[in-house]
Amino acid sequence: MTEFMQASAVAAARQALDRLKANMRIAIKGKDDVIERTLICFAAGGHLLIEDLPGLGKTTLAYALARSLDCPFNRIQFTSDLLPTDVTGVAIYDERAREFVFKPGPIFASIVLADEINRATPKTQSALLEVMDRAKVTVDGRAHPVGAPFMVLATQNPIDYEGTFPLPESQMDRFLMRIRMGYPDAPDEREILRSPRQTYDSIALNPVVPRAEGLKLQELVAQVFIEDSVLDFVLKIVTATRTEAEFAAGVSVRGGLALKTAAQARALLHGRDFVLPEDVLDLVRPVLGHRLDLVRQASDPLEERTAVEAALKRIVGAIPVPV
Repeated sequence: MTEFMQASAVAAARQALDRLKANMRIAIKGKDDVIERTLICFAAGGHLLIEDLPGLGKTTLAYALARSLDCPFNRIQFTSDLLPTDVTGVAIYDERAREFVFKPGPIFASIVLADEINRATPKTQSALLEVMDRAKVTVDGRAHPVGAPFMVLATQNPIDYEGTFPLPESQMDRFLMRIRMGYPDAPDEREILRSPRQTYDSIALNPVVPRAEGLKLQELVAQVFIEDSVLDFVLKIVTATRTEAEFAAGVSVRGGLALKTAAQARALLHGRDFVLPEDVLDLVRPVLGHRLDLVRQASDPLEERTAVEAALKRIVGAIPVPV
């Protein structure tokens, strides 16, 4: 262990993350990689974008995380007629007090599921920009903190679906990671079929990590040591995306910080207080993939994503891995 963290703190953090993982597996069958990346995102204090077909367990994933942490959970169903104030809240005039009183919207929760976020108009999507960046909502010039921890898990239908609006670059950059759920394997799906049909809010999960301990996990991530050679490795990957001819623009500074923080969280999840190159390599695609667009956009969104990930793989493969 390094001088920056005590061995007992690292061990306690791993035990807490292991408890969360085991508890979430009760509700999410056969998706250990998805659960792990969700926990990495939470520990890093980031937000998660889940892009996939409806009915694959995205809502259950968000609810399982909230229940396991004993945190307040809200689900916002994004639709084309949803207004920004339906998300953030609104100031209402109180005749007794003779003043405007702020009524918080559903964004005021620790774990917020923004369901089918790309079905809302860009104006409503933009209501999330401030709160996802600063964990506060400004209404009539007054800032209202949403509290901590705070995490948005947004689900997105494939953008070629009818009635969807592509998320702008500024919104995509707010998400630490983008992942896909995918279909379960046959044995796991068989187990799902055998279980009684339940709505997500009837899933019986007991909290296994108090909210205060969850906040402690997020504080510890910043203390995970990252050697200069690994930091340079991150920088070389980010810089290479900015000179890649296939990309319209490279990864932003926010993207570089996201990759570093996610690697620190992954190290803590695996019981280490230092980052290895493998932590960075494992997270390049989910952390950077959604921040990049091709110069010549493909007609098929899936084809474009495949091309972006192939270019990222080629870029990373050309950079020497520190030893």
